[in-house]
Amino acid sequence: MTVEAQEDMSFGRISAVARDSVADRLELRPGDELLSINGHPLRDVIDVRYYASEPLLRLRVRQEGNVRLFEVERRYDEPLGVEFVEPVFDRIRRCNNRCEFCFVSQMPRGLRPSLYVKDDDYRYSFLFGSYVTLSNLTEADWKRIYEQHLSPLYVSVHATEPDLRRQFLGNPDAPDVLKQLGRLAEMDVVVHTQIVVRPGVNDGSHLDRSIRDLAELHPAIRSVSIVPVGLTQYHRFDCRLHTETEMRAVLDRVSVWQSRLHEKLGVTFAYLSDEWYLRLGEDVPPIEHYDDLDLTENGVGLVRRFLETQQQPLRSRISDLESPTLVTGALFAPVLRSAVAGLPAQVVSVPNRFFGESVTVAGLLTAQDVIEELMSRDGDGVVVLPKAMFAGPEGQSLDEMWPADVKQALGRPVVVGATSDAVRAYRGRTGPADLTESQA
Repeated sequence: MTVEAQEDMSFGRISAVARDSVADRLELRPGDELLSINGHPLRDVIDVRYYASEPLLRLRVRQEGNVRLFEVERRYDEPLGVEFVEPVFDRIRRCNNRCEFCFVSQMPRGLRPSLYVKDDDYRYSFLFGSYVTLSNLTEADWKRIYEQHLSPLYVSVHATEPDLRRQFLGNPDAPDVLKQLGRLAEMDVVVHTQIVVRPGVNDGSHLDRSIRDLAELHPAIRSVSIVPVGLTQYHRFDCRLHTETEMRAVLDRVSVWQSRLHEKLGVTFAYLSDEWYLRLGEDVPPIEHYDDLDLTENGVGLVRRFLETQQQPLRSRISDLESPTLVTGALFAPVLRSAVAGLPAQVVSVPNRFFGESVTVAGLLTAQDVIEELMSRDGDGVVVLPKAMFAGPEGQSLDEMWPADVKQALGRPVVVGATSDAVRAYRGRTGPADLTESQA
């Protein structure tokens, strides 16, 4: 990389330094910029982890405008010990597709700028489990995936038929994803895939073909999550939600595949997100169905994990709260009501007026909708808000409110998630504002 190219990069600005680390010994500070390690320019935290594993480190660091060179021997098992303002230093890779169901394109105006970024960055896939399409990879990217063995990756497939997938992505130049997945398999990169199903587009025989094609690449392709399309009231294209009959057809079709693949591969492989079961009033599968995979970020197995590991602790914790009101979205509300049955707790299903009532998950609730719903109801006990409402990097709700803002608007104590720490802090009356900020 040339000096000019380096100067165009947004270098890794340090946000925190861990005690008893290499950076701590060198007295690096938040605000310093890490420029290179052992002569290697740094594109992101992946490069930092990769190059900082050597026993002898030469670090170029910019401190208050001056570039300094540090040479240090890293002690056995000693971490570099730096966190960064952003995980990528050379700007996030933007999406080059035009999916009609893209959630970012269904956002109303006036929200914080970060919510409108249409990212499709394979590095975020490796670091955070974000699903990407692989439609914007360069040969340099492929080389890096191989050399640094960036595994696992998470890939949005949607359809394995090339022409159908290009139509689905709104990208006539999208490469053949099966060839790309085969290339990753040759690199020993594990891949988790997903299919967002649009009724009348990539369901039916197209879904059969996609599952079959992906299963042929097992075990390199470790899973395929099957998710129904989600639409807000702001969607503009010719998309629609599934009817109950269409949802039943997908569930029945995939169930047949699950039985067939479990016999052949020894694993379920094709996993339906919880929404299919909940909307149809079906029981979610047992824990063994999910083969020890954690696909909960994609809505797969989240309810079963709650029932197996969180239901009883939740009942114990909320019994220590005063007349608790548990807030959730419409989809999870029946599960939560059953989980706390017999306790003096109220479960409130908040309709999503902000995005439209077809959006039913707790993670997309806004603080204003919660406030409006609770103000229309009686109650003066503690309000338990879902942690997913404040799961973004800023720690605010989608409409840029803090938990303390909800507490002030309602005039009621508030905790975020009925965790042990939250309940202990509430019982100790450390102050709802301090408590909610720590739990956001």
